[in-house]
Amino acid sequence: MTYRAVANHSSRSAQKAKKASVPKVRLYVEQPETKSWFVHVGHVTDRGRWRTEPHAHPEYGQVIFVRSGRGVMNLEGSDVPFEGPCALLLPTECVHGLDYELDVDRWVVTIEVAYLTQVNAKLQEFIALWALPRVIPLSDSAEAGVEFGSLIKGLKREVESDAVGHVVGIEALLTSLLLMLVREARLDQTANEGASRNDVRLVDRFRKLIDEHYRENLQLQDYASMMAVSLVQLRAACASAAEQSPTKMIHARIITEAKRNLIFGDMSVEQIAFGLGFADAAYFTRFFRREVGQAPSQFRITARQQPDRKSVTQ
Repeated sequence: MTYRAVANHSSRSAQKAKKASVPKVRLYVEQPETKSWFVHVGHVTDRGRWRTEPHAHPEYGQVIFVRSGRGVMNLEGSDVPFEGPCALLLPTECVHGLDYELDVDRWVVTIEVAYLTQVNAKLQEFIALWALPRVIPLSDSAEAGVEFGSLIKGLKREVESDAVGHVVGIEALLTSLLLMLVREARLDQTANEGASRNDVRLVDRFRKLIDEHYRENLQLQDYASMMAVSLVQLRAACASAAEQSPTKMIHARIITEAKRNLIFGDMSVEQIAFGLGFADAAYFTRFFRREVGQAPSQFRITARQQPDRKSVTQ
């Protein structure tokens, strides 16, 4: 890696760097906390405008089916409009806020991360699907929204059933739902055409390890050793499946976290630098400027001076 990490932080600096910048939430579900679940389906019928502040849910992935209506998704600090019928796909750790128009009809599918990983292993396009947050329109044909809604209703019935084989039924319906999203997003035609299944899975494992260790200034060899592959294999897989070098992928994850802290948090640039493993704010500033094109302080000012979003009901 090309950035210097701090070897020994003072306890005072470390404590400051731990100040939360983005809420990490456990999702509310309409079941007792004591009941075990791995997929939940809810139909949101609240009337009126409904919005949430930016947050993340690291333990769950989510698919929100907007059957009708429109709104704006605040995604990592940027506004992304959507209009039903469409699906909002929100991977774990994705920082998002939602601003729905009056009386939007929506269904929410929440999937526990370990189970989502198990389902994604069925098809490399599933891994590609969840690599990024997405707005997937379902309006190319009159049947698409109806078919997707029927799948979700069937999934809800199976989740709530105690009939024999309901676990198998849940997996079958969830697989069909994700497959439809892959096809509607055209990932079956465009994503990772030259990548092998092994390359896609290796890169997916690498991304998960980056999420766990990006603050620790690990060398590429450390990551390769954890995955029991050579550096040559790791570099080739990243080039094939992600079209990036492994070092660039690590840097991108650091920049993503830095942007989140700058946009949503109240930590100083120095505190953010220490929290991301840099020895000093000056080196972090140079690193950020090289990757983003702006100094961290300027990026924060620009992001926070964006004009207030107009109401989506106008």
